[in-house]
Amino acid sequence: MSRKPDPEQGGIDASRRQLVALAGATAATAATAAGALLPTVASAAAKPTLKIGFISPLTGPLGGFGEADPFVLDLVRKKTAGGVSIGGTTYAIELIGRDTQSDPSRASQLAKDLINNQKIDLMLTTSTPEVVNPVADACEASGMPCLSTVDPWESWYFGRGAKPGQPSPFKWTYHFSFGTEEFAKMYLSTWALVPTNKKVGVLYPNDADGNALRAHLVPELKKGGYTIVDPGAYQDGTTDFSSQISRFKSEGVQIITGAPIPPDFITFLRQAAQQGLVHRLKIVMPAKFGLFPSDIAALGELGYKVASGAYWSPAFPYVSPVVGLGGQQLVDVYEKATGKQWTQQLGASLALIDAGFAALKASGAPKDKAKVAAAMKVLDTVTTVGRINFPKGPVPNVATAPIIGSQWVKAKPGSRFKLSFPTVEHADDPKVAIQAKLLPYA
Repeated sequence: MSRKPDPEQGGIDASRRQLVALAGATAATAATAAGALLPTVASAAAKPTLKIGFISPLTGPLGGFGEADPFVLDLVRKKTAGGVSIGGTTYAIELIGRDTQSDPSRASQLAKDLINNQKIDLMLTTSTPEVVNPVADACEASGMPCLSTVDPWESWYFGRGAKPGQPSPFKWTYHFSFGTEEFAKMYLSTWALVPTNKKVGVLYPNDADGNALRAHLVPELKKGGYTIVDPGAYQDGTTDFSSQISRFKSEGVQIITGAPIPPDFITFLRQAAQQGLVHRLKIVMPAKFGLFPSDIAALGELGYKVASGAYWSPAFPYVSPVVGLGGQQLVDVYEKATGKQWTQQLGASLALIDAGFAALKASGAPKDKAKVAAAMKVLDTVTTVGRINFPKGPVPNVATAPIIGSQWVKAKPGSRFKLSFPTVEHADDPKVAIQAKLLPYA
């Protein structure tokens, strides 16, 4: 019997290692063709080691975000097996993956263990405020350089205590992600593709995402000419959305958005179908739900034509400087190695590693934490999700990344998987190809 994988270490089971080896060979070939800058393979001589922590949710309600992370970490491990040359020294790379189990307290504990016991040199973390914020807080308190992504930047920056118009309170933690401006561009561009009465029902929970989007995104949607119907904050884990549904019906809502965690949105949409709201809706486009095929599959027929933002997809034209793969190449290698459909976090997690390696190289002294943090402050590099430019802002310690309107539809006959997720607009990055027209939900 083959040994089962250890999700804490980001591994994959032995039955797939031959496929991953093929993936590594494909990556090496593509990297040569792309002229990849990182990493530089060195001789087999003894090398100092750079330890990099990577914290994400592999299990629990947010587990969809981490589904591709074990593959990404193993792909990078294979590519960097010979070491990475920085400042004239070749370093061995040790990537240490950890699963938060979707628990913010556990995220903080894992971060402290990696910092204090594993003695890492750099922290990377991704996927929602429930993961990223507590990890970043632990790093800030410990003087550990930390780079993060996939957490609306307002949730990360203001949610951790920064104040508008005041100097950044952060010295060690840096973040790149979409924010309310990117959401607003995407929503307004996507919603204009289908005629509606411009009445939008919002589901914003009482958490970091919900509070940030209510405060910063809703005003932008109103400026765009939309009427917002907000029944108020609710607690994550709510099981009865009858009051929200009743309000949406009475006010003639035709668009649904918000930031519910996946189990809550599944509950909401099923109840909306039972209570007669669904057939009135023209656009269903939540944030935080609908990002991954597993979300949509859980809804059955209700999942088709749900729209969502893509912070990476095969339509993105960028190539990872670390592994030399991007777009459809990355998808093909992943699906061959795992037997699973690609998810957008595949490109985002790889982009986090792209940016982290770029910061280590730019520092010239990757064991010097102050120099690594200083390199992040001025980092301007191209990753799998596009250009990450910290000097450009919008605030200190933050760089933006695009998010592109997309929609879940039935895959073409003969396709390997049941679902397809084509892009339908590209207001936030015109280099990303538009692949389909938006279809009305109902």
